[in-house]
Amino acid sequence: MTITDNLAFAYPQLILAIGAMALLIVGAFAPKQTALVGTGAVLVLAAAAVAAATRPLGAAFSGALISDAGAVFAQVAIYAASAVAIPLGQPWFARRGVRAFEFPVLVLLAALGMGMMAASGDLISLYVGVELQSLALYVLAAMHRDNAKASEAGLKYFVLGALSSGLLLYGASLIYGFAGSTVFTDIAVAAGDGANTGLLFGLVFLMCGLAFKVSAAPFHMWTPDVYEGAPTPVVAFFAAAPKLAAMVLFARVLANGFAGAVDQWQQVLVAIALISVAVGAFAGLVQKNLKRLWAYSSIANVGYALLGLASGTQEGVQAMLIFMVLYMVDVTGFFACLAALSRGGRSMETIDDMAGLVKERTGIALAMTAFSLSALGLPIFSGFWAKYFVFKAALDAGLWGPAVIGLVGSVVAAFYYLKLIKTIWFDGSAGTTDKPPLEANAIAIAGGLFAFPVVIAALIWLYPQAGKAAAAFGLA
Repeated sequence: MTITDNLAFAYPQLILAIGAMALLIVGAFAPKQTALVGTGAVLVLAAAAVAAATRPLGAAFSGALISDAGAVFAQVAIYAASAVAIPLGQPWFARRGVRAFEFPVLVLLAALGMGMMAASGDLISLYVGVELQSLALYVLAAMHRDNAKASEAGLKYFVLGALSSGLLLYGASLIYGFAGSTVFTDIAVAAGDGANTGLLFGLVFLMCGLAFKVSAAPFHMWTPDVYEGAPTPVVAFFAAAPKLAAMVLFARVLANGFAGAVDQWQQVLVAIALISVAVGAFAGLVQKNLKRLWAYSSIANVGYALLGLASGTQEGVQAMLIFMVLYMVDVTGFFACLAALSRGGRSMETIDDMAGLVKERTGIALAMTAFSLSALGLPIFSGFWAKYFVFKAALDAGLWGPAVIGLVGSVVAAFYYLKLIKTIWFDGSAGTTDKPPLEANAIAIAGGLFAFPVVIAALIWLYPQAGKAAAAFGLA
């Protein structure tokens, strides 16, 4: 295969890389043209999504880059979520006197890394994708540099991220040493009907590194502090697309590289999933800050997604993909609501701040209620269908005990969602809110509509597409 043939499989990555460099030059020479850079970044992401959906299928660069239905599904969703982050974030920073053209450029670079993660076919492209995404997110977390909490969030994320990168790299080194190759298909041959001790140790370290990236317990220690301290639009971004990218990478490593060792990695994955559900459900009960509360909510939701993946079946991968896409809508919409709300110029971030919100901002109150009920898993909302598919996959795979524990965790977590809804609808108003910015208000309302019965129509398209994507991972 010639270099031209290989590059044909990498069109989305090339578009993002060239677009990011071009917009960086534009921003450097015309730093006041932040709106132009932002618009250009959205167009670049749209072009990358089209390229991902229309490029040829196959493998390139000796198996390092994979173009299959799974990569297409994940990349289109990732680029769409990244595109939403730009109009949500740029005006938010501008209102605070931070006219940083670097924001959309960093989103593009993060999307480039996430796209590589979703299409990785070997350990080297896996690591490059993870690090490219992570380095961009570290800077984004500290983007509001005049804010002490944001700087602290960026530093914590960087330090703990370096630890996870070490675990990831050490695990990859062990796997390479015992398998004799970095390519997933060769590793699958070495693993055969079960991984030997060396491969198993390497896989455990690799899974621990990836668990950090999806903020699964007990590797979640960075999540509450970073969610609370980072700028709200940035949290809306890295609570959504990066988690989908890491979950797809999780599935690709396990399905393409260790399909013959399902009984071995399934135990580890079930343990991580159940710990995540427990930590997210019980620790969220005592939270008063909404960003911290949704940090623990995200930990629990990652546990549900991992439970679907732990089934070790094609149905489980399909359930995980549906779950993550629907979760991305909920979490992006909820943080868009927070970005839209302020009182006297101060951001509204606690449960008490939401008292009587329905009387002040009915549209946003309805959207927040929809997102909370969806995250709770109430029937007809998108979160119900997400959990339905995950628990069904777990039950079909014989994971009755873990599924029951997951359901109990979901019931426990319902308390803090209902507490927020009660505060919004039945408590006395805490005061007049500021007029919400147009872009954040629009994203919040649009997301709220999707979380409601509109999602049923979307599932008619989403379900078969997720099935095709899951089939590409090769699990029985």
